Amino acid sequence: MMWRNQTFSSDFILLGIFNYSPTHIFLFSLVMGIFSVAFLGNTAMVLLIYLDTHLHISMYFLLSQLSLMDLMLICTTVPKMAFNYFSGSKSISLAGCGAQIFFCVSLLGAECFLLAVMAYDRYVAICHPLRYTILMNQKLCALMTVASWILGFLDGIIVLVAALSLSYCSSLEIHHFFCDVAALFPLSCTDTSAFERLLFICCVVMLILPVSVIIISYSYVLQAVICMSSTESRRKAFTTCSSHLSVVRLYYGAAMFMYMRPASNHTPDQDKIVSVFYTVLTPMLNPLIYSLRNKEVSRGLRKLLRKGKLV
Repeated sequence: MMWRNQTFSSDFILLGIFNYSPTHIFLFSLVMGIFSVAFLGNTAMVLLIYLDTHLHISMYFLLSQLSLMDLMLICTTVPKMAFNYFSGSKSISLAGCGAQIFFCVSLLGAECFLLAVMAYDRYVAICHPLRYTILMNQKLCALMTVASWILGFLDGIIVLVAALSLSYCSSLEIHHFFCDVAALFPLSCTDTSAFERLLFICCVVMLILPVSVIIISYSYVLQAVICMSSTESRRKAFTTCSSHLSVVRLYYGAAMFMYMRPASNHTPDQDKIVSVFYTVLTPMLNPLIYSLRNKEVSRGLRKLLRKGKLV
């Protein structure tokens, strides 16, 4: 690999997103509050779905995997940012930077594929309810979930190897609060155009293909909902699907804005703000959206709280 000696002997410097002014101290405290809610919310969702036998169906198993991915994603970036902020240190080791790149890309990719699987699950449940247990059996659900994780990890390995193959001979200061792939481009003294094309192809696979599956699935779902004779059935189907679509809009919108634009259109401040949105804010909103808009999840949560299993 074409790494200069200074890369091996020196850590990267994460310039971060906050300073110690009163306004930034407030914003940092806000982010830490969001992190706490996201951490507790996603942990509660994973435990709730594991403990409540009434939620042991494909839909909620997929939801537990989404919460697990969100939990891992937010823990990949925020704790290091908080440690650097409190300690005054801005450094991150080569291994730490590589780990952040790998886990961020892997989890983002895995979540993209999982959201497509969740859309297919809703399509089967609404359009083929009598065949749901056959078309979306536990084995198939597990296989599609494992495939989502594997595809995400493969994407992470590809991006990590490509990032480490670049030569970094300029300043090692990263204008970000974590090691994001796009933030490493300005540090390279070699041509990054090939890597940018590779990253774009990975984004097409991770974003465009799952979005296509989601659009097709919900096109059929919309037709089925319109044709339902029961108002209560339409309301229940709309509530379930609108929760999933809310997550899809939040997640894919930010990811596409971040990774499907040319590198020349990126600015450090803009990238940091968008990154906060999909690595911190969205993981907090996901459990809130599903728990507040899903009666089964809310009922199960209240039941387990009464029994004292989640306190």
